[in-house]
Amino acid sequence: MVSELPSNVLRWTCDPKIIGAKTTEELKPLEMMVGQPRAYQALSLGFSAKETGFNIFVAGPSGTGKTTTVTDFLEDLAKKLPTPMDWCYVHNFEDEYQPNKLRCPPGVGKQLKQDMRELIQAARIAIHQVFEGEDYANKREEIIKKVNAKREDVITRMGQTAEEAGFILQLTPVGMSLVPVIKGKPLKANEFISLPKEAQQKFTQQREVLTEKLQPFVRELRDLEAAARNEIAEFDRDVTLYAIDHLMSTLLEKYKPHEEIVQFLHNIQTHIADDIDRFRGPSVEKKDPKEEYADELGFRVYDVNVIADNSGTQGAPIVVEQNPIYDNVLGRIERESQLGTLTTDFTLIRGGSVHRANGGFLVMRAEQLLRDIIVYDSLKRALKSGEIRIEDLPQRIGYASVRSLAPEPIPLELKVILIGDSTMYQLLYAYDPEFRELFKVKAEFDSTMAKTEANIRNYAGFFTTLAMNENLKHLDSSAVARLIEHSCRLAEDQDKLSTQFGLVGDVVREAHFYAQQDDSKYITRNHVEKAIEAKIYRSNLIQEKLREYIEKNIIFISTDGEAVGQINGLSVLSLGDFSFGAPSRITVAAGLGKEGLVDVQREVAMSGPIHGKGVMIIAGYVASKFARDKPLTLSARIVFEQNYEGVEGDSASSTELYALLSALSGVPIKQHFAVTGSVNQKGEVQPIGGANEKIEGYFEVCKARGLDGLHGVVIPQSNARNLMLKQEVLDAVKGGKFHIYPVSTIEEGIEVLTGVPAGKQLPTGGYEENTIYGLVDKRLREMAETVKRFQAFPM
Repeated sequence: MVSELPSNVLRWTCDPKIIGAKTTEELKPLEMMVGQPRAYQALSLGFSAKETGFNIFVAGPSGTGKTTTVTDFLEDLAKKLPTPMDWCYVHNFEDEYQPNKLRCPPGVGKQLKQDMRELIQAARIAIHQVFEGEDYANKREEIIKKVNAKREDVITRMGQTAEEAGFILQLTPVGMSLVPVIKGKPLKANEFISLPKEAQQKFTQQREVLTEKLQPFVRELRDLEAAARNEIAEFDRDVTLYAIDHLMSTLLEKYKPHEEIVQFLHNIQTHIADDIDRFRGPSVEKKDPKEEYADELGFRVYDVNVIADNSGTQGAPIVVEQNPIYDNVLGRIERESQLGTLTTDFTLIRGGSVHRANGGFLVMRAEQLLRDIIVYDSLKRALKSGEIRIEDLPQRIGYASVRSLAPEPIPLELKVILIGDSTMYQLLYAYDPEFRELFKVKAEFDSTMAKTEANIRNYAGFFTTLAMNENLKHLDSSAVARLIEHSCRLAEDQDKLSTQFGLVGDVVREAHFYAQQDDSKYITRNHVEKAIEAKIYRSNLIQEKLREYIEKNIIFISTDGEAVGQINGLSVLSLGDFSFGAPSRITVAAGLGKEGLVDVQREVAMSGPIHGKGVMIIAGYVASKFARDKPLTLSARIVFEQNYEGVEGDSASSTELYALLSALSGVPIKQHFAVTGSVNQKGEVQPIGGANEKIEGYFEVCKARGLDGLHGVVIPQSNARNLMLKQEVLDAVKGGKFHIYPVSTIEEGIEVLTGVPAGKQLPTGGYEENTIYGLVDKRLREMAETVKRFQAFPM
C-alpha cells in the first residue's frame, strides 16, 4: 500500500539562524563567484594561458550571472596586468592612401595629438613672422642681386657677340630677339621686308648661325635661374627650420625615450620644410571661405589620429561590446563632404572595440555577434593573423567601391570572451572548425549548486553586495531565509540552490519597493512574499482564465466520482516569464481490432516525437505484460480531450497507461485524483519536470470547487525531493484536505487510483483474479478469441 507524503517533506524550510546575522548589513559583500567551481577553473585557465587560441566561450543558462561574473573576475585580473600601448594613425608622406601606425606608451598618444596641434599652430605663426621680417627680405634681396649681376654679365656678353655678327640683342617680355643692323641702324620690320630677297636670306642665315653661337649663353642663363631658385629654396628651407627649431627641439627632447615618436617628429620637421608655401601664407582669415577651408584641410597631414587611448586605463582594458556590428567591433573609415565631393583621409579612421580592448579583454554575447556573419568571420581572421586591419565594409565583402584607405595593420594581442548558451557552443563547435582552434576554453555555468551552509551564507553575501551596489535596503534574516527557499523552488530540488541570481535579484528589487512603501528599515519576509505573489499575479491571467473555464465546465475536468478509461493528467504551460500547471482530461476507448495503440494526437499531427515515443513505450509495456501467450487484437485510441494546440513530452505516459488499464479492465478510476509521471517499458514511473506547478495547478482547481478531503495527486516517487510547495498546499495536506501519493511503479499507481490490487502474475502465465491485471488479461484473451472466431467464420 502506497503511503501519502506528509506535509513536513513537501517543502524545505530555511532556518534564519543559519545566516549567521540578523541582517545583511552585518555581512561581508560577496567577492567571488558562488557555486561555479568548474567555470572558475576554466576562466582561470583561459585568462592565464598566453598561447594562441585560448579564448573563452562562457556557456550556461541565462540569469546565472555569467556576464557579471566574468567582468568581476576580469576587473581583479586586469589590475595586475600592464597597461597596453596607445595606437595612432599618422599621415604617410610617401603614400597618402596607406596611413602609418604609430605606437605610443599609455596616455602618450592623446598628449602627442595635443602637442602636434600646438606645434603646427605655433609653427604657422613663427614661419609667417620670419618670412615677413626685414632680415629675411634683405638676405633674399642679396641673393637676387647677386644672381641678377651674373645674369647681366651673361646678357652683356651675348650682346657683344650679337654686335660682332651685325645684330642687336633686344630683350622682350616673351624672350630675346636678334635685330639686323645696317650702317649702325637697326632695321625695322617694314624695312626688313622691303629688302631684296637675297639680302633677307643672307640676314636669316646669319641669324641662325648667331642663334647657335648664343645657345651656351642661354644655357648659362637657365642654369643661373635654376641655381637662384635652388639657393632661394634652400635659404627658405633653412629659415623655416630655424623658425621651428626651438619648437621641434622641445618636442624631440620630450619624446626622446620613444624612438617611433622621434622618427615621426623628424618626418614632420622635414615635411614642414618642404611645405613652406602653406605655412608662409597669411595667418589672418581669408575672404573666400572655400579657399580658407581648403587651406585648413592641408594642415591635417600633421595631425595625430588616436585609435586606442589608454590614458585613463589602469591595467589591461576590459571592453564589453553591447552592439557588435562591423563598424563597432573592427573599426571603420568615414567620409566627409569637401566642396561637394566625398573624401577621406587618415584622420577619419575610427577604431573599434578590438582596438580599445587590444592588450586586454573583449566581452561579447555570442548570439549578437553571430547576427552578422561578416563580423564573426572578420574577428576570427584578426585573431588568427594577430593583427587588426581596418577596411571599408564594401571592400571587405568583395563589392566594388571608390578608392579608399588601406591603413597599416596594428598588432593584436587580445582575449575574446563570448557569452552564450550551451546549444550555441555545441553548434559552433560542430560546424565551425576555426571556432575549435580559437576558442579552446569552455567555461560552463551550472544552473544549480549544492545547498550547503557555506553556499547559503554566500547567497546572503550576494544580497549584501546587491544592496550596496544598487542602494537597496538591506534584508533581515527572515527575508534571506525566504529567498533561499525561493531559490530552492527555482532549482526544483530541496538539496539545491539556483544560481540564477538575476531572477532572485529581481525579487529583492521588488521587495525593496514594498519596504519603501511600508517605511521599513529592512526588507522582511513579508516584503519578499509580497514580491513573489505580485510577480505571479501580474503574469497569471491565462491561468485564471483556464481555471474559470474549468469551474464553468467549459473545459471538462472531473474532480469527483469515478469513470472507466478516463483520468486527469497534469501538464505545465509556459508563458515565457511564468509557468503554471493545468489539468487536462485523458480518455481511452478500446475495442476489437488489429491497430493496436493509436495516438490520436499523432494521427492528426498534433503531437511531437517525444510524446509519440511515450505512446510506443506504453505499447511495449502492454505487450510485455499481456501478449506472452496470446496475440493482442486490440484497437485502443488515446486522446487529450479539448486540446487544440498540440501535445509534446512524455510526462503523461504513465497517466495514459492508467487510463488504458482502466478501459481494458472495466475498473473505474477515481476522478478526484490527477496524475503525472513518465513510464518505461519495465513499468517504472520516472521523474518529470514542473512537479510543483503541476500539483499547485490541480490544487487550485480543487480548491475552487471545494476541497472534500479526497482530492490529491499521484506523482513519481523520485520527484519527492523536488517539492517546494506553497504554504497553502502544505496546510491542506496537514489538515487532510489534500493528498500527495508518490509511486515507483505502474502497479502502485493503479492501486491508488482504483482501490483495486494490480495483481501478481501466476506461474501458469495469467494474473490473479479480481485484480486489475487479471481483468485486463481476461479481456484481452476474450478479444483474441472473438477475433479468432470471426476469422474462422467470415461473413
